[in-house]
Amino acid sequence: MKNVLLKVAIVSGMVTLGGCSSVMSHTGGKEGLYPGTRASSKMLMDDDANLAVKSLVVLDMPFTAVADTLLLPWDMFRKDNSVKSRVEKAEEANLATNSVIPPAAMPAP
Repeated sequence: MKNVLLKVAIVSGMVTLGGCSSVMSHTGGKEGLYPGTRASSKMLMDDDANLAVKSLVVLDMPFTAVADTLLLPWDMFRKDNSVKSRVEKAEEANLATNSVIPPAAMPAP
């Protein structure tokens, strides 16, 4: 009985903690398809990440891929209304305006 309870606790803990990258990626703005898996692969390729972080990413990556697959319909149909995307759109509009109407030349002192 103790072994069964221990196995259930370990499996439920892995399921609960698994997919961290996917959950963190889906709480922000729209990042495209499979954002958690892409974030995990970037972390694995990062030279600044230490071995402990990379080992946790390797353990979490299968759960992240499954969570991203389950959230694929959400990613395909959701609209991005995050603050980040609104700021980026405003900056793009300002850059487009500045390229059409260049700033005035400053007079020489």
